[in-house]
Amino acid sequence: MKTDNFEVVFAIVNSGFADDVMAVAKTQGARGGTILNARGVVNEDAAAFFGITLHADKEILMMVVEKDIRDDVLNAIYKEMGMDKKAKGIAFSLPVSDVAGLVQHQNEAE
Repeated sequence: MKTDNFEVVFAIVNSGFADDVMAVAKTQGARGGTILNARGVVNEDAAAFFGITLHADKEILMMVVEKDIRDDVLNAIYKEMGMDKKAKGIAFSLPVSDVAGLVQHQNEAE
């Protein structure tokens, strides 16, 4: 179904923190997500330049959220799980142009 009402929020965090990110996102209205295991790669010179510590094992949390809560979700993730926290998280969103399989709100179904 064509839509412009949703965004997909991606949060990339150190391994073991995706469930914590999901808990933070849920406080802002997110309903659920999918966790993928990943491995970070970065040039050692770039790591030194940006002053980051390499932590190879990552988790990616993907959440499809309503566009009107996207900023709240992103801000909460950044505040609680950002680069200055143990999770060393980054988060971003992308627009969703088509969606299938999402449960509609009760009032939309009526």
